Amino acid sequence: MAKSQQSFNKKEKEKKRRKKQQAKKERREQRKLEKEQNGPKSFEDMLSYVDEDGNLTSTPPDPNKKKEEIKAEDIVLGIPPKDQTPEDPIRKGTVKFFNHEKGYGFIIDSATKENLFVHTNNTIDTIQENDKVIFEIEGSAKGPVAVRVKIDSSK
Repeated sequence: MAKSQQSFNKKEKEKKRRKKQQAKKERREQRKLEKEQNGPKSFEDMLSYVDEDGNLTSTPPDPNKKKEEIKAEDIVLGIPPKDQTPEDPIRKGTVKFFNHEKGYGFIIDSATKENLFVHTNNTIDTIQENDKVIFEIEGSAKGPVAVRVKIDSSK
């Protein structure tokens, strides 16, 4: 007597597959029945409107309501322009860290409390940690750096 080629696992998988197909067929028929009962939707039923807050709604906007006028010049695309008030180019700060062997360090700006990188090539005087300094800020590829750094003699 030969053994059956179909194992228990194969039979179970086939049973699950047939069950899934049957459920899919029943769902399709249910949707078909619902569509017939509700009838076809009219074009007006399918429309959506956007209210003044940007939310979708099924009610059309009130034509008598006054609309807010916006000038094209007032629309700013991207980053808004900086204030045109000139900043004082000379800043004051304290040397937080400075490594003479490597030739760089960091200064804390007194006004903004921002850490700024400083290289030994950008210093006028020899600086140490905790020195009060005067400097200017320039932009670099990696961010703002302190340049023309000298010790503040007006302590």
